Amino acid sequence: MQTSIEKRIRSVFQVPRKGEAYELRSGLVSQYAYERKDAIQRTIAAMTLGKDVSPLFPDVLKNIATPDLEQKKLVYLYLMNYAKSHPDLCILAVNTFVQDSEDSNPLVRALAIRTMGCIRVDKIIDYMEEPLRKTLKDESPYVRKTAAICVAKLFDLNPSLAVENGFLATLQEMLGDANPMVIANAVSALSEIQEAAPETKAFVVNGAILKKLLTALNECTEWGRVSILSSIADYKTTDVREAEHICERVVPQFQHVNPSVVLAAVKAIICHVHILNPELQKQYLDKMSPPLVTLAVSAPEVQYVALRNINIILQKFPDILSNQLRIFFCKYNDPLYLKVEKLDIMVRIANPRNVDALLAELKEYALEVDMDFVKKAVRAIGQCAIKIEASAQRCVNVLLDLINTKVNYVVQECVIVMRDILRRYPGYEGVIATLCQGIDELDEPEARAAMIWIIGEYADKIDNALEILEMFVRSFMEETTQVQLQLLTATVKLFLRKPQESQPLVQNVLQTITTKCDNADLRDRAYIYWRLLSTDPQTSKNVILASKPPVKNVIQHLPGPVLDELLRELSTLASVYHKPAHTFIGQGRFGADALQKKALEEQAQLAQEEPTLAAKSGNFENLLDLDFDLEPAGNASPTLNSPPPTNIMAAMSLNSTPSPPALDTRQPQQFHGNVEDLLGMFD
Repeated sequence: MQTSIEKRIRSVFQVPRKGEAYELRSGLVSQYAYERKDAIQRTIAAMTLGKDVSPLFPDVLKNIATPDLEQKKLVYLYLMNYAKSHPDLCILAVNTFVQDSEDSNPLVRALAIRTMGCIRVDKIIDYMEEPLRKTLKDESPYVRKTAAICVAKLFDLNPSLAVENGFLATLQEMLGDANPMVIANAVSALSEIQEAAPETKAFVVNGAILKKLLTALNECTEWGRVSILSSIADYKTTDVREAEHICERVVPQFQHVNPSVVLAAVKAIICHVHILNPELQKQYLDKMSPPLVTLAVSAPEVQYVALRNINIILQKFPDILSNQLRIFFCKYNDPLYLKVEKLDIMVRIANPRNVDALLAELKEYALEVDMDFVKKAVRAIGQCAIKIEASAQRCVNVLLDLINTKVNYVVQECVIVMRDILRRYPGYEGVIATLCQGIDELDEPEARAAMIWIIGEYADKIDNALEILEMFVRSFMEETTQVQLQLLTATVKLFLRKPQESQPLVQNVLQTITTKCDNADLRDRAYIYWRLLSTDPQTSKNVILASKPPVKNVIQHLPGPVLDELLRELSTLASVYHKPAHTFIGQGRFGADALQKKALEEQAQLAQEEPTLAAKSGNFENLLDLDFDLEPAGNASPTLNSPPPTNIMAAMSLNSTPSPPALDTRQPQQFHGNVEDLLGMFD
């Protein structure tokens, strides 16, 4: 018996062999019912496996009128899949659909109206009106809830037909249905219509509708609850009592087993809790903490979505999970994407009470083998130091321990982190000697740039700063732009602090950049420095050696308006991307048509304006004959290719109060003076 069943299953789901289409067609038109049913099963199996069985459409259609419910489902499934390829033959099935919509079995009635809604062929729409009108008022809730979704599909195909025949009004009346499932499906359909065509105002929640939604919330399925909770979140109220009532009715959904329901409930609470007084607000936020913790220990895929949503919530309510740090500790078998999200969340909830436990955990992470994760962990240590001033010394000690491991990528990341810490707390210059020990092993551009910045910023406290910068300058043309810019600034800072020792070095760097480099940003900065140095040393010091504003925060935060918008879009794809939905999702078919129409209008308007613009501008070909020499003849400046000053210290020996030349991309003018007088300026 078992063997015969296995053979039958294998015969149903095996891919049709060459020439088997004839066998399928013969089975579909067989005089025996069991052979027809077997042929339909094999046809659906082939369709599921991706084989094109559309040539069998007429033969499958002949089997649509059958009392066998299982066979009818298979035929309807085939019709939904191949209706677009045979739109004319679909009309032959209309009579069966109409008859099935009046069948005594509610399952058959629901199946018929569902299939008609899924067959997206214009010719079917006209025959769909009467069956849909009957099923919307059917005595069976199962049929009514199916018909409610069918209205949304009809609206997508023909909006005017759905409105003119009163289907939209009937759908709105179904919000008062006695069955919670019907209400949930009506909410889903109306929400979809409202999103596709906001001008219809198909679904606007008011006080009366809100009561019906709250009543149906606890009695519908999990996906119906998600739709209702999303609608409740969109409801705007200024009444404190009403907001409190909403929060009170929504809070029990935190205990639901479906994570989507939990997140939808969290969104509904967040959208209304800001109206409440601080005491009530804290109570509801405290109740939100346990379900968020539960989501954070789910399956990896669900956990990632939950962590991305928690990240947004923490930016609005940073203290909501302050006592749950250990929940977010990374496990050895967590995927990298989970570990990165957990690191970000741990830094956000770090405070003086839990920072010691967090630093111990981050130090362990920094000793793992995954390079990307190690770098994130080291950077998290620096974020803790900048966020919590009391922990700065402990964070620096951890970084020094990591530097002593002599692991290349760990050391380089520590250098980058120490640069930010030194900008926040300038009193930790004692670590510079340790950082310089591994300077020969720095090969990443960001690490090299960070080390060069540290040397330039503390050049007066580093004895061999000149030798270190000379080592970097030897490979100046091979460095990245990021390193070159830092090297230029560092050499100028060194020159302003130690002019006698570093004069040849800064002269070499400036001349190399202005004569050999093609990067406009680098060359322009070199010219600006050159003019500053050639004009007034004291002004140069005030500008180049000016104190930098301390780094206040290195944790990424979303802008306020974007954060508020994402809080209203929790549990959606927008909360995973951390981007508002309108930035990556179109506005539906109707919105796309409107945008296309607007684009065509703008193109037409531009085409009308082009002759006017051309008339105002004159003949553009004459522009080639214009003389763009903006310098007066008697005040000519050296060209870009003119030789630079041979001695920058001599160029800086001008009188004490010169009028600064205009900054442009041309070479600074030649200046001559006494080197001894210049050196006296720096005493």
